[in-house]
Amino acid sequence: MKQLKHIIPALLLLSLFTVTTDAQTKKNRKSSTKKPATIKTIPPLDVRTAREKVSIQLSNVEKFVDVLGPIAQGIESLDQSAKTRRLTTATLDQNEANKQKVITAIRNLKVGLTDLETEFRTKTSLQKYLPKVQGITDLAAQSEDLAIAGKFVESKEPLRDAAQKLTDTLAVIPR
Repeated sequence: MKQLKHIIPALLLLSLFTVTTDAQTKKNRKSSTKKPATIKTIPPLDVRTAREKVSIQLSNVEKFVDVLGPIAQGIESLDQSAKTRRLTTATLDQNEANKQKVITAIRNLKVGLTDLETEFRTKTSLQKYLPKVQGITDLAAQSEDLAIAGKFVESKEPLRDAAQKLTDTLAVIPR
């Protein structure tokens, strides 16, 4: 019995340590396959700036084409009406003023596109993207020529082509 008195507390102590050790052991977790960390390279400042400028010009061209549509149709319908019937001089003068405003707006748009294309031609870090943006100045000039010729509705098409070129350019320029 005396020995039992010593064995029971010893067993109790051992059982406490075994419970404690179970709690401290690590449990097997499912090993997750970690993807290797990708190193993100930031493009040069010139490229990031050019991307922003392309985005701005694309927005300008798209907005202009959207606004030009109804205005161009109105101008051309008034021109047709002037041929078939008599219109007031105020109406004709307003139509001529609208024509000049559209032509001026196309010229201003052309200046922005020309500056952008020139930047791509002159900066060595941007020259690899030049084939995508090349020709937007010519398209703006075609639009201007069509507007001067009185074909305002048709003058949207070259601008749509320029917008497509700008979209293609944005697709290849890294962020």
